[in-house]
Amino acid sequence: MRSFMGRDILSLKDFERNEFFHIFDVAEKMEPIARSRRNSDLLKEKTLVAAFYQPSTRTRLAHEAAMHRLGGHVVGFADPKMTRAGDFYQESIKDTVKMLEFYGDVTVMRHFQQGAPHEAAKWASIPVINGGDGWGEHPTQILTDLYTVLREKGRIDGLRWLAVGDMRMRTMHSLAYALTQFDCPITFVAPPEMSLTEEFNAELRQYSLDFKEAEHVEQAIGTADVILVEPVVQPDYTKSRDERTGEISLTPANYKITRQLLETKAKPDAILLHSLPRMDEIPTDVDITRWSRYWQEAFNGVVMRMALLALVLGAME
Repeated sequence: MRSFMGRDILSLKDFERNEFFHIFDVAEKMEPIARSRRNSDLLKEKTLVAAFYQPSTRTRLAHEAAMHRLGGHVVGFADPKMTRAGDFYQESIKDTVKMLEFYGDVTVMRHFQQGAPHEAAKWASIPVINGGDGWGEHPTQILTDLYTVLREKGRIDGLRWLAVGDMRMRTMHSLAYALTQFDCPITFVAPPEMSLTEEFNAELRQYSLDFKEAEHVEQAIGTADVILVEPVVQPDYTKSRDERTGEISLTPANYKITRQLLETKAKPDAILLHSLPRMDEIPTDVDITRWSRYWQEAFNGVVMRMALLALVLGAME
């Protein structure tokens, strides 16, 4: 297995099956630190640079919390408008990361331009972690989801997945790439204009992913062990910020996971994931049901980023 030390985390297409399980093993070792709410000194001499060109709550703060939990330091920006990277000059990715590499030991980047973290990794001498790139990928979120499934169900192989939402989303791309390494049939449910593109569909067939598409959640929820939901009412991920005014449409019933649907159609031991934020695709009365695991995902998000930071910075092997 390749070492993770100094490695970029850009795409789950780059991961072999045994590498997933190695990360999960390291994450499990990180759990007691996060659960006890005590910081360690594992990365006390290291600094994380957070370069967020798009708004973020969970991804940015989970990485920052993870670094603090490991005794490290954090610098960076959450709004490029407050930097010279995002003003009149529209500084190139190359120029920005060539500067950032002198400010820390690892960079996590979220960007509205698909492929921006890959471009950053070409020029940076420190590891780059993709915190979400336009409509591209979101590897750390799906690693978090897979780890949540493993901890909740005790396995990943043999579980049936249902993915509901916009299939153009970066999380859906990373999920599909990840599941090519596991024995996990998956059904995708999306509005027609948000379904798998022809190019992505062909790519998944080339990777031998066991998948199918359905028009309504009711057609697939009854056999699902894992239900992963994302909104179908989406911002434009190619923008640095999407501040809409006026009325925002609601989620059609075909793509909504209600308490009644879960009680009447879902397996009693199925688990429901959502990376958040949400709109109305999962009503709040689902939160206290036995199916919901999105709050556990939030905790695991810190644990997973702790594992990745410890690995790429060489504190864990």
